[in-house]
Amino acid sequence: MSTVPVPSPTLTAVPTILPLLPWWKQAVFYEVFVRSFNDSNGDGIGDFNGITQKLDYLQNLGVTALWLMPIHPSPSYHGYDVINYFNVNPDYGSLEDFKHLLAEAHRRGIHVIIDLVLNHTSNQNPLFIDANNNPQSPYRNWYLWSDTDPETSGLNGPAWHAGKFGYYYGIFSDSMPDLNYTNPDVTAFLEKVVHFWLTNVDADGFRLDAVKYLIEEGQKLENTHSTHLWLQDFYSSYKAEKKDAYTVGEVYGAGAFLAKTYTGNQLDQVFNFEMASGFVNSAAGEANSGVNSAITFMLQDMPDGQFATFLTNHDQNRVMSVLNGNVNKAKIAAAILLTAPGTPFIYYGEEIGMQGKKPDEDIRLPMQWSAQANAGFSTTTPWRAPAADYLQVNVTAESSDPNSLLNFYRELIAIRSKHSALQNGSLTLVASENPGVYSILRKDASERILVLMNLTRLAINNYNLNVKNAPVPDGFHTLSSIFGSGTFASVDVKNHAFASFKPVNELPPYSLYILNLNP
Repeated sequence: MSTVPVPSPTLTAVPTILPLLPWWKQAVFYEVFVRSFNDSNGDGIGDFNGITQKLDYLQNLGVTALWLMPIHPSPSYHGYDVINYFNVNPDYGSLEDFKHLLAEAHRRGIHVIIDLVLNHTSNQNPLFIDANNNPQSPYRNWYLWSDTDPETSGLNGPAWHAGKFGYYYGIFSDSMPDLNYTNPDVTAFLEKVVHFWLTNVDADGFRLDAVKYLIEEGQKLENTHSTHLWLQDFYSSYKAEKKDAYTVGEVYGAGAFLAKTYTGNQLDQVFNFEMASGFVNSAAGEANSGVNSAITFMLQDMPDGQFATFLTNHDQNRVMSVLNGNVNKAKIAAAILLTAPGTPFIYYGEEIGMQGKKPDEDIRLPMQWSAQANAGFSTTTPWRAPAADYLQVNVTAESSDPNSLLNFYRELIAIRSKHSALQNGSLTLVASENPGVYSILRKDASERILVLMNLTRLAINNYNLNVKNAPVPDGFHTLSSIFGSGTFASVDVKNHAFASFKPVNELPPYSLYILNLNP
């Protein structure tokens, strides 16, 4: 994609210091499924000490924050049905092991947030067991009950499930009964949970699972007014607990319009699924329509970039599988993500091109560290076998290859961390006469950056760029390279616009240029 030398794998990016911004506005997150990341004790299951062992790798990658998928005791492999909110899954180690991980991450300037499953508990949670066994239980009203079956559909079948005394509501499944947030005792309990993890343990915040389903209003099961009101109180509560605590909400399917209804005084950010789809669709289809559409809606509804971005996550087929194993397309997808507004999240293994398609277990396979037995993940048989391509696709092999996907991620994360305009600058979409070309302008008080990509497998020379109302002063501007080599034309800006501009004569296949505009 570029002849610019890739920095040494030992290079550690130094984030730009912007003290007036909250830390998550400058962060690059890394999503970790603890069970599959690194096994430190040879039992075939990833653990907290395994993550601690790999913090140098993560720091070298350039990420500055971690999101750990559920770490609480749970009867399932995935952990999204919690038995105890005040402890950790013994498969992953002890609470002291987790605190040690936090301390070591913080020492490296890496924040750590954990998954908090608010909407429901496990049906094996002692609270639910008591409520189900006894209609007079003090926890009975912590859940939603009906004497008869309302026969409402849930997300994966019926929403109501037969209990010992009536039917209980669980929008996901019978093993995940929904909590009743119209009961103030449930809210008070949740506040104790938040206090424990933020203050007693010193976590930095939470990813809130399934947050749009918290409170139902009759037949309206998601994104209700009552949910928004509850989150406003929740926001005040956790900010009072720790003012720099961060929350990011999973509002599945959200674009900028829906995401903005949850931010400001409810959650710090929400994942922008519309942007993610646009990023991946444009990389896969080699056309700018997907990402341009997503950005157009973003500029209309959330131009401040106050949302979280990603390519794919633990609930979706891995991006490399969506891209049919094409490393060049994976680099394009990464480049779109890491030059876009918002706080980017990278799913573990994405940076080396791990593949995986549903069922969910196969998109959460062990991390591929090396070509050694069990992909270097464990000294024994892992909880699930690694993907067959680990002999070629692994951290060790890619670290020594200057053209690898891993080193491309390292370089792009380092560039983003050094350039404040790429983190939090405004975005102006630059029109191209060629649908295979994607271009944007990022601007803040200190710099103006032009991002230019050829999304296609063919060289392009007919791609004139045009933009109106550009955040660039009138006059001639020279271009200097942050990423990408070549001889660059100057641009004459008139009335804050330019037309028929070609920074380079020809864009090589799948090429990326990140260019400073210098008056």
